[in-house]
Amino acid sequence: MTAVIDVAHLTKTYKDVTALDDLTLQVEENSICGLLGRNGSGKTTTMSLLTAQALPTSGRIRVFGEDPYENARVLSHMCFVRESQKYPEDFTARHALLAASLFHPRWDDEFARSLVADLRLPLDTRIKKLSRGQLSAVGVVIGLASRAPVTFFDEPYLGLDAVARSLFYKRLLEDYAEHPRTIILSSHLIDEIADLIDQVILVDDGALILHESTDDLRGRALTLTGDAEAVDQLVGTREVLHRESLGRVASVTVMGSLTDDEDAEARRLGLEHSAVPLQQLIVHLSQRDQRTATRSQGAAS
Repeated sequence: MTAVIDVAHLTKTYKDVTALDDLTLQVEENSICGLLGRNGSGKTTTMSLLTAQALPTSGRIRVFGEDPYENARVLSHMCFVRESQKYPEDFTARHALLAASLFHPRWDDEFARSLVADLRLPLDTRIKKLSRGQLSAVGVVIGLASRAPVTFFDEPYLGLDAVARSLFYKRLLEDYAEHPRTIILSSHLIDEIADLIDQVILVDDGALILHESTDDLRGRALTLTGDAEAVDQLVGTREVLHRESLGRVASVTVMGSLTDDEDAEARRLGLEHSAVPLQQLIVHLSQRDQRTATRSQGAAS
């Protein structure tokens, strides 16, 4: 696979705040990536730098092998849709879609019209009078109908209700299957996008925590449930991400998988084991990183 985004040692500081800290990663062509992390973790900063809406303090950015800053050729192949997108005061939704069609060479007007109908978007209402859900729909239509080779969605769909979000996910997958491109989704609704994404990029405090395929990540941890002593026996020296206990019963989430012999031993001990849902795993890994950082700071002091 070809890397369409290549970032090395990317850092962004605002006075005494480090928003992004030595980020290095590559994003493959024709993949759907989940850019995940807590509020303030550096997700929006990353996308703003990649789309040349901000300049890095240091580090290197290459998109399609070139620096995107003031590079019309590269920028015309990217679309960045964010929740807080601003439009001219007198714009209607129709104006916003027309403007987007002029900036994106691969714009599909027929597809845009079908999305407008699906999302029940009023085209002739001024942007400032649209509901939050309708404003989110504008961003969704632009992001999908642009068919840009690299498309960033910075949670613009949070204003949509559950039905509209489900429609967005469905249309995204259908169109991606017919027109593959690189799509990066920033979202807090990890469970909802878990079946969409094939790559996970997790950032916290501006640093890269992990970048793995979704399938590999799902296999990195499991939860063992049953008699506490039996669970502890099988856990052994594995890293424990989370533990809950109720009387003699324990549920422990650990890194790693079971060997065939351990699987047989788990059955003998009457233990249940299950894969960890992606959202739960991301939460545990983020908390682990925070615990590690806290310990390091304590040791340094």
